[in-house]
Amino acid sequence: MWIPLLVVVLALILLYRWHRQSQILQNLSDKYVLITGCDTGFGNLLAKQLDQRGMRVLAACLTEKGADALKESSNRLQTVILDVTDGHSVSSAAKWVRQMVGDSGLWGLVNNSGIGSPLAPNEWQKKEDFTKILSVNLLGMIDVTLHLLPLIRKARGRIVNTSSALGRLSAVGGGYCLSKYGVESFSDSLRRELRDFGVNVSIIEPGGFKTSMSNYDVHRKNLNQLWEKLSDDVRESYGQRYYQQYLCSLKQLVDTGSSDLWKVTDCMEHALTAVQPWTRYSVGWDCKFYFLPVSYFPTILSDYLLCNCAPKPTKTNKMQRS
Repeated sequence: MWIPLLVVVLALILLYRWHRQSQILQNLSDKYVLITGCDTGFGNLLAKQLDQRGMRVLAACLTEKGADALKESSNRLQTVILDVTDGHSVSSAAKWVRQMVGDSGLWGLVNNSGIGSPLAPNEWQKKEDFTKILSVNLLGMIDVTLHLLPLIRKARGRIVNTSSALGRLSAVGGGYCLSKYGVESFSDSLRRELRDFGVNVSIIEPGGFKTSMSNYDVHRKNLNQLWEKLSDDVRESYGQRYYQQYLCSLKQLVDTGSSDLWKVTDCMEHALTAVQPWTRYSVGWDCKFYFLPVSYFPTILSDYLLCNCAPKPTKTNKMQRS
């Protein structure tokens, strides 16, 4: 008796989700959207995708080369040079956006800029290594958002912040996971503050995808530089085998990433164009069926799963610790 009832309830839930997802806003051609980090990856693809939908895309690129290449794809798309770590650059870009949108306000802001390296054990890094990532992934995102909030409130628009599956589960050392946890926290507080203004805030949580951030050669070079700078005592404690295993784990992380970037940009587009956008979009099978569930496991279980797959220090140090 209970099984048919459960099937009916599940079917109704799926029907409701489909109905909610299928409702799209009208007059998209009147809406301005600023996207950061459009040189490559998700930002580049999303800019082209939204432009094809007829939206007024303002694409922020770090380099002139990236901006020029993007402008060649469309006559309608507008670009601006933006370094999210530079306060003057952010102020100048915000002024440019105000001039572009005029009285209509800014409908959408997609905070997509991000870096991922160095990925390495915490002890191998310096404060500057953490600051480098936090300045782009978190503090830069906050700076851009604060500068543009008046325009977004005016349009009763949307903010879409790019986090990560590693914003739910710290699987690697360094500033990357810290920055994405920060994105989650900032987005949650911002969503509650702006709800009464009619502004929606959504978080995108991709799993492993192959973008410029997943360049193995870059990760290997940075890890090697950190390894060479370690003191003899620290290097001996971890051991050469640990270093090689860490390299292998990084390569596996990169190689198993998905090339279907559209899965992420489709979620970003939905967050901008749906009548009722979701609060969180968990993208990729690894995020949905590993990182997200494990993040809810008891600590003893999640630690076991992560530590069981992690590189191991030398046996000598294990004996000393015991």
